[in-house]
Amino acid sequence: MPDSSDVIFLTGGSGFLGSHILIQLLNQGYHVRAAVREKKAALFKQGYERFKDQLEVVAIADIATDQFPDALRGVKAVIHTAAPIAGRVNDAESQLKGSVEGLLNVIRQAEKARITRIIVTSTVLTAATPAMTFTDKDWYPATKEAALKSTGIEAYHAAKTLAEREVWNFADAHPDVEITTLNPPFLYGPFAEGFSLPNPDYYALSTNLYIYKFLTPEGTFPSYPLYIDVRDAAKAHLLALNSPPTSEVGRKRVILSSPHEVVFADIVSMINAQRPELDDRLIKTAPPEFPFKRLDFDLKRLQQVLGMKVEDFTPLNDTFLDTVDSLLVQEKQWTAAGFVVKVPT
Repeated sequence: MPDSSDVIFLTGGSGFLGSHILIQLLNQGYHVRAAVREKKAALFKQGYERFKDQLEVVAIADIATDQFPDALRGVKAVIHTAAPIAGRVNDAESQLKGSVEGLLNVIRQAEKARITRIIVTSTVLTAATPAMTFTDKDWYPATKEAALKSTGIEAYHAAKTLAEREVWNFADAHPDVEITTLNPPFLYGPFAEGFSLPNPDYYALSTNLYIYKFLTPEGTFPSYPLYIDVRDAAKAHLLALNSPPTSEVGRKRVILSSPHEVVFADIVSMINAQRPELDDRLIKTAPPEFPFKRLDFDLKRLQQVLGMKVEDFTPLNDTFLDTVDSLLVQEKQWTAAGFVVKVPT
């Protein structure tokens, strides 16, 4: 258990992944200062009333420009998850501002506050190459010039890559700061305690939106089968708080993914068998063929840096059933509030 004086500064705590990181930190006894957009701060705080003695909410207007030195005073480590949601922010300039400038603003202020441990949520897409090897030495070939001409998911892809490049440039210039990036694929799983989505903001479902599309016959499948349970991804962030120093294990750019093979047709059949009442709703679209069923990433490296083993990952069936169940609960809440809910296709 952490020392009772340990304070973690968390950005993106109201998001899908961030809310899981937050609840795991609080359950393990950490004190957390969570940076949240001003318009979300009051509702966010209500969701964690039982942790009022451990949680301090820091309202921020713009993470790319705001200064928050008081919020960083006495902090042991920073976990930075905040970034524009892919699909919601389509123009490249906004993606770059949120991803690159937001990240740099946080880590520069952290270093100025003499915080020596920073964990950054990146994405496996930054390691995507034509060879599809996804190692910690691989990089997606993004440039700022090309990024500014891109839109949608391409803009997100480029912005996240450029942001992570800046992280490692910063790490080279500040060897006294322990930096870890965690690079997951799509995140699936139930919504965490405290996660609030009072109206049908489908993009705020994050990558669970891909699984929500399983719940309509005309739905579509994700663009690739790689995933990790959001609870496992959150756990990895907490483990990074106490990871060995870079001097022992080298640069801590950690590719992580579920070790379980994904065959979407089998997953839909499993959901149908376990939740037969959903038969009429389940996706009838034929799933695409993929050249791989899981990411062949370096599990030994994952254990070396974070201490995670294959047996620590959530079983595939649990991930997808828990995701569907959580989405249905969210859907009922929207319907009860008077909203007309239609699964996007």
